[in-house]
Amino acid sequence: MTKAYALLSTYPPTQCGLATFSAALFANLGGPGDHVGVVRVLDEPVPGEPLPGRAPEVVHDLVNGSAQSAAAAVDVMNGFDVAIVQHEYGIYGGPDGQDVVPLLYALRVPSIVVLHTVLARPTTRQRAILDAVIDAASAVVTMTRTARTRLLDIYGTSPEKVCVIPHGSADNRVAVAPREASHPPMALTWGLLGPGKGIEHAIAAVALLRDRGRRVAYTIAGQTHPRVRARDGEAYRSLLAALASALGVADLVRFDPRFLPAGALGGLIGAADVVLLPYDSLEQVTSGVLIEAVTAGKPVISTAFPHAVEMLAGGAGLLVGRQDPAAIASALDRMFTEPGLSARMSSHAADLAPQLLWPAVALSYRDLAAAVARSYDGAVA
Repeated sequence: MTKAYALLSTYPPTQCGLATFSAALFANLGGPGDHVGVVRVLDEPVPGEPLPGRAPEVVHDLVNGSAQSAAAAVDVMNGFDVAIVQHEYGIYGGPDGQDVVPLLYALRVPSIVVLHTVLARPTTRQRAILDAVIDAASAVVTMTRTARTRLLDIYGTSPEKVCVIPHGSADNRVAVAPREASHPPMALTWGLLGPGKGIEHAIAAVALLRDRGRRVAYTIAGQTHPRVRARDGEAYRSLLAALASALGVADLVRFDPRFLPAGALGGLIGAADVVLLPYDSLEQVTSGVLIEAVTAGKPVISTAFPHAVEMLAGGAGLLVGRQDPAAIASALDRMFTEPGLSARMSSHAADLAPQLLWPAVALSYRDLAAAVARSYDGAVA
């Protein structure tokens, strides 16, 4: 039976994690004869671009702050069989994105809400918004067991309403030529840049290793997050570059400031010996970068944020303390000196990859959509 799916989210050319996620879900969700349409969330209309947008799959633009646009978005999504809504506090209009709540309640078709953030200590307003989002949804998806447990224990959500579907990943598993002995091993961090990524601690770790006689090249890839750039310009990247110079490792630290397309990103990941995730936050229950690294078979060194603790527990990486350059340096040193460690981590990662690739993840969404549609039809009847 064919289905029509409406996706509500930010979407390319917007450059953010949710937009990238939604583009990949769009590309993999539909089966033969299915129709997938995107309702794209924007802060303001795109100048000179006729609605519904450049990409043919974009069937409507939800412009934040426009009641007329929101009403039209509801009408459009009600023409599909199931609505799949990406939720993050920062992408919808109103304080903490509260404008998504009446939109969800106005839908007359079943809805699946994908929760990219589940805070352990929400503000009163954030708690009220998420409670309402969950109440309005036919089903909610978390990407980790940790996030699901938070919903059950903190928010009191019914277990039957919460499904765990992992964050999807492109297939970046490639054979890489052995590194020449004269070239130092390469560590890689990528993603949208901004304070809280903890990259300054990784640079300090590279400097500590150099003081011990070990050279590690460190590539930091990705543009500054558009909202951070609008507020602070390139202040964080400039701070990092200045730190690398001050610590004497400017020759080992390389910045690639592009928002990388999938092909270029895959090549960069393939060339890395280890992926560093030195994030400051201990709240993060979903990391697309972590999933991409693991599915590529790359050893990971990460601070102990919840998704990393869950994903790396089987041996695919090493956990370190937050804001701890010495711990990062020790983990890197161990990675490159302990016989067989890197290979064992890659093997553990390879075991996880099949269930994390986008075709498998999209199949889980199709199965969930079919289930909520059946339940919704029964309830209406």
